[in-house]
Amino acid sequence: MTTKAGTASPAARAVDLVDLGLRACEAFDRPDLGARLTEAGRRLADPVIHVVIAGEFKQGKSSLVNALVGAPVCPVDDDAATAVPTFVRHGEKAGAQVWHEGVEGRASIELADVRKHVVENAAGDPRVGGVEVRIPRALLATGLVLVDTPGIGGLGSAHAAASLAAISMADAVLFVTSAAQELTRSEMDFLRRARSMCPTVACVLTKTDFYPAWRRIRDIDAGHLAAEGDIPLLAVSSALRARAVKNSDGELNTESGFPDLITLVREQVGGSAEQRLATEAAAEVVSLCDHLATSFGAEREALADPANAQRVVDELTSVKSHVERLTTAAAKWSQTLGDGIGDLTSDIDFDLKARIKEVTAEADAAIEAGDPADTWAEFGPWLQARTAEALLSNYELLRGRATDLSERVGEHFREAAGTMYTRPSVNDPTPLAAAHVDDDLDLRKMRAVKQALVAMKSAYGGAMMFTLVGSMVGIILGPIGIGIGLVLGHRGLREEKKRQVQKRRADAKNAVRRYCDKVTFVASKDSRDTLRRVQRELRDHYTALAEELNRSNTRALTAASEAAKRSQTDRAQRLKDVDAELARIRQLRQRAEAVAS
Repeated sequence: MTTKAGTASPAARAVDLVDLGLRACEAFDRPDLGARLTEAGRRLADPVIHVVIAGEFKQGKSSLVNALVGAPVCPVDDDAATAVPTFVRHGEKAGAQVWHEGVEGRASIELADVRKHVVENAAGDPRVGGVEVRIPRALLATGLVLVDTPGIGGLGSAHAAASLAAISMADAVLFVTSAAQELTRSEMDFLRRARSMCPTVACVLTKTDFYPAWRRIRDIDAGHLAAEGDIPLLAVSSALRARAVKNSDGELNTESGFPDLITLVREQVGGSAEQRLATEAAAEVVSLCDHLATSFGAEREALADPANAQRVVDELTSVKSHVERLTTAAAKWSQTLGDGIGDLTSDIDFDLKARIKEVTAEADAAIEAGDPADTWAEFGPWLQARTAEALLSNYELLRGRATDLSERVGEHFREAAGTMYTRPSVNDPTPLAAAHVDDDLDLRKMRAVKQALVAMKSAYGGAMMFTLVGSMVGIILGPIGIGIGLVLGHRGLREEKKRQVQKRRADAKNAVRRYCDKVTFVASKDSRDTLRRVQRELRDHYTALAEELNRSNTRALTAASEAAKRSQTDRAQRLKDVDAELARIRQLRQRAEAVAS
């Protein structure tokens, strides 16, 4: 891993740095400080950089992925569209796997069968959660994972909620729009929300070979994006790229625009992710140096000034008591964590119920505005999309508040200088809205035969009543009775239709409530489980930091106490050794700071 100038890349320097840190842990008998360094080294050795490809339907997202990797890994169809996410990553051998919602494990499939699992209207399993394709490509060898997502279908759609949930956990986003028209309002709204969840966003204008006026569209789109900040815009043609790869035509490849896109993905996306991982590893080494310097620094102070040795011991004893209190439930950070999780659980639950209540109210109003027999086919997908949007908003609130809480807890451990837990791991909430709205309700209108029977029943009853009354008073109604019967029959039919419409509306409202109750029940449990997991991770992380501080302080206290008992000759020799160790620790820290900068 080297840069163009021949110097080592940040990742390569970080790997060497982690190796030095682990050797220092072994040399200074501090295996407890090596666990996080080992994990940092693992992340550097096997980085995973997710780049989400998002956009509306039929904008060329799958073709873009295929052109980037130079292979037809994502199915492309003129009539159907991608229905489930496809993860394209590096593998020594080409292969594919599929997984299903609610089912553990993955099943291997043939590359030729990817289409039936990915493309909607194909003969795939509707429970498919996603497909992973592995191919040997240099672009992917650094840990890059391209995620081809379904079309968003508008900001309020279920697919948009799924894409935004994926974006919130991605390293970068490539938003795809075609040269057929300028960016729409819904696309710009999606871009704004995506950028608030992932700082690295680029816009890709596709199909430049198909639309002659693509340059004018590019300039208009550039104006829209400039108003939103620094969002790069690249124009590409997947068709030209495919032809250039097939014919090894460098000039045509340049014309396709893909060299610039690949450079952006490698340097801006991959480079920023590489620097992030290197910075995290360097921070762990800095933390190690601080722990080691604490022990040697206290010993040096006691060795250099024996008269103040007791003062150093007393100070360290006081610090020891303070650090030991950090591991108890009475510690301020622990109380902040416990109270914060309790408050957050209540707030998230209330927010979810309020949003679902709003969805229910909108659904009731829509049902009252029409006849469910006419609108139910369109109403079900709308309800699912609207619920998914509510879940995503609730998820964003949970994610943001959990991050704020972790930062507040971390303030009590700034002196530990360890890796702060700033990005809680939360689940994708959109599958929670995947339950189907009841479609077995009897919302059919009366057929013509039944309408006739209802009318005849009302007409016959009305005519018989008036005829009977007339005969009792000696009046023969004749044709008048028939007319009265017809009027009453029409009225009875109208009343029966009205009654059945009200019944269908009531049934539809009950179905909506059953669906919303199911979603609320599952989402509430998922939120509580997520917050409990966040609480455990924060607790374990900062408890471990407190224990590391306690060990470092105990070692410093022991070293200072022993220094006070040394003879003058021993102190002079030991002082030279300690100064040498502190110099090596400073050098290691300087190297770590250089990698992090």
